[in-house]
Order: sequence, then C-alpha cells, then structure tokens
Amino acid sequence: MEGRVIRKLFLGFIQIHILHHAKEHPVYGVWMVEELKEHGYEISSGTLYPILHSMESDGLLSKEDRNVEGKIRKYYSITKQGEDVLVEARNKAYELFKEIKE
Repeated sequence: MEGRVIRKLFLGFIQIHILHHAKEHPVYGVWMVEELKEHGYEISSGTLYPILHSMESDGLLSKEDRNVEGKIRKYYSITKQGEDVLVEARNKAYELFKEIKE
C-alpha cells in the first residue's frame, strides 16, 4: 500500500522532470529512465512510455520519430502548452517547498 501511494505521489514529480528536460532538448525513453535514476526514481520503460504517451495526448509533448543506427527512436519535445504547465508547476512546487521545508 505505502509503495503504491508514494508511486502515485512521485508521478507528478516525474512528469515535471520530463517537461523540464524536454524543454532543454528532445528526450527519448531510455535516456529519460537513466536521467530519472540519477534523481532516485526507479522507473521502468513499461511505466515511462505510457506516461510519455499520456503527456503527448494531453498536448504537453510532441513526438518525432528519428532513425538512429537503423532503428526508429521516438523523441519528445515540450509544446507551448507544456511550457505553460511547467511554469505553473515550478511556481506551485516552489510555494510547497517554502511551506514544508524544515
């Protein structure tokens, strides 16, 4: 139960991470999994890809297929709507951090 609750809570943090990095440069799944691991998130590709697809469906990310060494890799970039959401998320996260920090 506890793990599931924490996982749901961290899902929002993961989406903010994705938007942040997609604003810096286009991202792809395997790179994003590794980047999230550096921040302590243990997330599998099977969990990440549905998040990316959902964020694309919500208009936060756009997808581009690129041929990399003979394989098609899906790169995700932030959209204007995603940038607006990222700004709002940063502001809300900052306010929350100020309130809960010890």
